[in-house]
Amino acid sequence: MLEYLFSQYATYSTWDISLEITGVVFGLLSVWFAKKNNILVFPTGLVSTFIYAYLLWQWELLGDSMINGYYFIMSLYGWYHWTRKKGDTEEFPIATMTNVEKKTSVLIFIATLIFVTFVYLYLEKFTNWYSYIDTFLTAIFFVGMWLMAKRKIENWIFWIIGDLISVPLYFAKGFTFTSLQFLIFTIVAIYGYIEWKQIWNNEKVLKANTIDRQ
Repeated sequence: MLEYLFSQYATYSTWDISLEITGVVFGLLSVWFAKKNNILVFPTGLVSTFIYAYLLWQWELLGDSMINGYYFIMSLYGWYHWTRKKGDTEEFPIATMTNVEKKTSVLIFIATLIFVTFVYLYLEKFTNWYSYIDTFLTAIFFVGMWLMAKRKIENWIFWIIGDLISVPLYFAKGFTFTSLQFLIFTIVAIYGYIEWKQIWNNEKVLKANTIDRQ
């Protein structure tokens, strides 16, 4: 069983295997901190995304490589966004999407899909089935990361969908460690959605009670 899962690593360099494992560890830390609504989601995510941007480009998963380059930029934005406060109150607490943000998410998804498709066509990389899935996956994750940076509960829905698709994709490509990482990501994302929803509901109740007292 173990030989079946990890046999492909026999042809990989020790450097690439070490990088993948390091990226997995920091990726798991980042998702865990996101679930806990902890600002450390961003510095740990920066390490993971930097590593994976390099590895995925080598593995010719260009869409996912661009995702991680985008993650890196959005992590910097999210880090700044999450730390903004008005006095002792968070300026951008956990919230649900507005109608404008829903429309923007659709536009981001479509624009990403078109852009990544163009890149694959230009570089002539539509050579296997997972290239097509990678294109769709990139659009899902672009929206998810944008919503996470803005602290929107719905970001978890996009992560759950994308993570589920990524499990068989990376296993088929031969990257078992990364496939297992996305399996764990899926579980954590489900709990993340539940936890953020609870935090949001508690804040609504607290705000309502405060208004009633005034």
